[in-house]
Amino acid sequence: MNTISSIVSKVSFALLLAGSIASCNQGTKTASEPAKNDSNTVNKENQGSSKDKIVYLNSDSLSEKYQYFKDIKSKLENKVKKAQTDLQSKSTAFQREVAEYQKNAATMSAADRQATEQKLARKQDELARLDQTASSSIAKDESEEFNNVYNKITEFLKKHAAENGYKLVLTYSKTNPTVLYADPSLEITNEVIKQLNEEYKSSKK
Repeated sequence: MNTISSIVSKVSFALLLAGSIASCNQGTKTASEPAKNDSNTVNKENQGSSKDKIVYLNSDSLSEKYQYFKDIKSKLENKVKKAQTDLQSKSTAFQREVAEYQKNAATMSAADRQATEQKLARKQDELARLDQTASSSIAKDESEEFNNVYNKITEFLKKHAAENGYKLVLTYSKTNPTVLYADPSLEITNEVIKQLNEEYKSSKK
């Protein structure tokens, strides 16, 4: 079960985004109203010309607050739990059969012992295959689902960058601190999360 139970826990949203949400240079149109200068919005007056605009996202906050990502993570975790429960049930039944064989082995004929041991060996192999199959299925779903999340975010940022004149969008996270320091006025995390969640909510209607 180690293979199955470790899959979702290994997901790193920061690595999913890091280094890839960049070069959003599809326009120089600026927003009509400058945002307030705080740690979560961009002070467009302090960023210079639209050609020089570089902003960043906190990917830790994005993974915690983007509802689509949270729903996908929950979906994968539920699949892992179901696979764990199913395999644990089969494993417990197998262990009971082994215990029963060990209790009766001394009174069994050699032919019966051999037949029972072969049957138990086949069941053990079947459990291993079930574990591998479930792990492969979850890994495939994980890859597809998080690729969808990534695509939604990057497509949104292309549009958002064009509308606001951002030349480059960087990511930051504590687990993958490729950006060691950035002026808080350059952070656009909250506005991006808000709009991503609005888009996701509308898509579910």
